[in-house]
Amino acid sequence: MQKILVGIKRVIDYNVRVRVKPDGSGVVTDGVKMSINPFDEIALEEALRIKERGEASEVVVASIGVSATQQQLRTALAMGADRAILVKEEDAVSPLTAAHVFLKLIEKEKADLVILGKQAIDDDNNQTGQMLAALWARPQATFASNVALADGKATVTREVDGGLEVIEVDLPAVITTDLRLNEPRYVKLPDIMKAKRKPLEETSTEELGVARTGGVEAIKYEPPEARSRGVMVEDVDGLVQALKDRGLF
Repeated sequence: MQKILVGIKRVIDYNVRVRVKPDGSGVVTDGVKMSINPFDEIALEEALRIKERGEASEVVVASIGVSATQQQLRTALAMGADRAILVKEEDAVSPLTAAHVFLKLIEKEKADLVILGKQAIDDDNNQTGQMLAALWARPQATFASNVALADGKATVTREVDGGLEVIEVDLPAVITTDLRLNEPRYVKLPDIMKAKRKPLEETSTEELGVARTGGVEAIKYEPPEARSRGVMVEDVDGLVQALKDRGLF
């Protein structure tokens, strides 16, 4: 296998408490730490491990977003990716548009394997990988907790509601990663310095010939209701009575 394409997304860091704007038009991002989507970081780590085992020759990382997304792409390069591609887009794109963009990148890069995170923590759509596989007319293996490559095939252990499922798919294919697949490596300062010299290509949806497709439109954002304060009880009888008072028992 020659090339692995990995998709990443710029999201608010998972350690940051998300705040809704006063007018309900979105969430506050000014001055907020942004990071690589955790599932995408796992996807990149798996691609790097495949390359380190000698099963791939190049790892290319791509993202769709604003110019500031270069920061996350540089982090991906510092982790070990060989090249990066930024598809500049000022507005958020739907999963279908993202799938069309990745399809164009696959055709351009002649990728043998595409690895994506199963979902982004900002919108939780969990759609892009499946849509990409359908558009590409290639097999898919979602929610991967283990990946093994051999003889032009990928054996993937999937996490499903009933436990674990093992499937085998022919390559090229799309794989989406779950949390238990691996633990991403820490980026070291020397690798950050080296990443500055690695190639980062910029393009756009217009240059790729991708038209924006309709999706779900968010009308208004609201924070979740504040949790009510807990009640201390003296004994089991007090617990039972408290549950009865709340209509729960």
